[in-house]
Amino acid sequence: MTGPKTAMVLAAGLGTRMRPLTDDRPKALVEVGGKALIDHVLDRLGDAGVERAVVNVHWFAERLEAHLAARTGGPEIIISNERAELLETGGGLKKARGLLGDDPVFVANIDSVWIDRGDALGDLIRLWDPARMDAALLLARREGSIGFEGDGDVFLDEDGRLTFRGDRPSAPFAYMGVHITRPDYADRGPEGPFSLSGLWRQSALEDRLYGCVLDGDWMHVGDPGARDEAEARLTAP
Repeated sequence: MTGPKTAMVLAAGLGTRMRPLTDDRPKALVEVGGKALIDHVLDRLGDAGVERAVVNVHWFAERLEAHLAARTGGPEIIISNERAELLETGGGLKKARGLLGDDPVFVANIDSVWIDRGDALGDLIRLWDPARMDAALLLARREGSIGFEGDGDVFLDEDGRLTFRGDRPSAPFAYMGVHITRPDYADRGPEGPFSLSGLWRQSALEDRLYGCVLDGDWMHVGDPGARDEAEARLTAP
C-alpha cells in the first residue's frame, strides 16, 4: 500500500522543558546523536515515502527556517507560519489545512526518536484505513521507553482499536508522536489553540481510533536529561 506523500511536522513549540538548551534555538534544532531532532523526523518520513513536509514555526522561527532551507535531499519543505500565535497540535494542523492537499497525511512531533527493529512507519501505513478510521497512531510500550514518565495513554484491542485509560491507574501504551489522519481532521476543532487529544477521545468513543506498536526502542526527548539518555542509547555499541 502506498503511504502518505505529505506530512505535517509540529515544530512550533517553545521547548520550555528543554531549557537551557532552547534559550538560543527552537527545540527542533536540539541535537541528539549528532543530528537535530527535526532531521531525525524528516529523514524517517522521507524514508517512508513522504515527498512534502509542512513544518510549523514559532520560537526562533528564522533560525529553524534557515536550517530547513540548508537541508539537502527530501522531503520538500513548506513553512506554516505561527509567529503570531502558538496554536498547539490541533490548531497547528487546522491552520495548515490549505497547504496539506486532500490525501491522508502523516502528522509528526519533533521530540520522538527511535531505534526501529521492524518497520514502524510501514506498519502504520498498512494499518491505515480511512473508511474505518479517523486516525492511526504509532504507539510505544510504556515500560522501557526513555524520557516518558507518565502512566500510559491507551489500551490496544486485538483489531487495533484504541481506548483511553480514563480512570484506570495506568495503560500499557503511550502515543509516540507520529500518526496518519485526514488533512481536514482538525477542522472540527475550535478556532485558535487546541490539542488533538480531545478529537482523538471522541474518535475512540466512535471506534474510529486505531494504532500499532513500535518494535524497537522509543526515546521521548523532552528535557535535557532525556536528551542525554537518548544520546547514550543511540551511540551505544
